Amino acid sequence: MDIAHTPPGVALRDVERLRDGGGRAVDLVAEEAPVALLYNDVPFAVMMATPADLDDFARGFSLSEGLVDDLDQIRAIETVELLEGIQLRIAVAPGARAASLDGKRGRLLPGRGGCGICGTRELEDSLRPPPRLQRVARFDPALLERALAQLPRHQPMNAATGAVHAAFWVDADGRISLSREDVGRHNALDKLIGALRKRGIAPDAGMLLLTSRASYEMVAKAAHASIGLVAAISAPTALAIDLARSAGMCLVGFARPGGCNVYARPEEAASP
Repeated sequence: MDIAHTPPGVALRDVERLRDGGGRAVDLVAEEAPVALLYNDVPFAVMMATPADLDDFARGFSLSEGLVDDLDQIRAIETVELLEGIQLRIAVAPGARAASLDGKRGRLLPGRGGCGICGTRELEDSLRPPPRLQRVARFDPALLERALAQLPRHQPMNAATGAVHAAFWVDADGRISLSREDVGRHNALDKLIGALRKRGIAPDAGMLLLTSRASYEMVAKAAHASIGLVAAISAPTALAIDLARSAGMCLVGFARPGGCNVYARPEEAASP
C-alpha cells in the first residue's frame, strides 16, 4: 500500500525488518487511543479504540448497551481531542437510560481493546438478558459464501496493518454493503451498528458477519440491536450459543469458504 495514501486509523512507524535481507523501513500500524464516552457530561466508559468512525461508535455503543432505545434519544455528539485521548460527549434526551447515570454506576474502569463488559461493576449488569427477537433474516449458506469472497476488499485497514477486526453487513443479495474496522472487535461491531441505524437499514434485512469469535458480548450486542442473524469466521462460546437460542437468533460459526457450522436457529428458541 502507498504510505502516502493510508486509510483513517493507520499510522506510520519506523521498523527494523529481520527478514528478506533486513534493513530499516517505515511500517503501517493500527492506531489505538483511549476513547471516553460521557453522557450529559457524566463519564460512563473509557474504551481503547481506533480513532475512526467515532460518531458511528458513539451511536452503536449507546444502542447496543441499552443506554438509548433509538437514535432519536441522542441529541448531539461532540468529539473532543485531548492530549491524553478522545472524549465523545453525547447529549441524550431525558427519557433515555443514559440520562439517569449519576457517575456511581458507570463503567469507570478502562476497557481494554474494546472489552465488552470488563468495566461493569455487578454480575447482573454483565449478563443482561437480551430481547426475544420477533423477526430474523433467513440464513442462506450461498449468500454467506458470496460475502466471504468479498472480505479482502472491505478491510483496507487490516490489509495495511494486519492488526484489526471487522464487522460487515451482508444484504439480502449477499453483497457487503457496510463495513467497519477497529482494533477491538466490540468496537468494530458498535461502529457497524451505529452506521446501520444512521442509514435506516432494517436489522432483520441482512446478516452480520464478524472476523472474530462469537463471544457472549458480541452476540448480546447484536441482539440488543435487533440483529438476529450472526455469522462469525471463528468459533462461538457456549454462553453465546445459549444466548442466541434463548433470543431466537441464528448463530453461525467457523464461516469459511466451503462450509460453516450452525449453532442456533430461531425455531430452537424456548417458548416465553
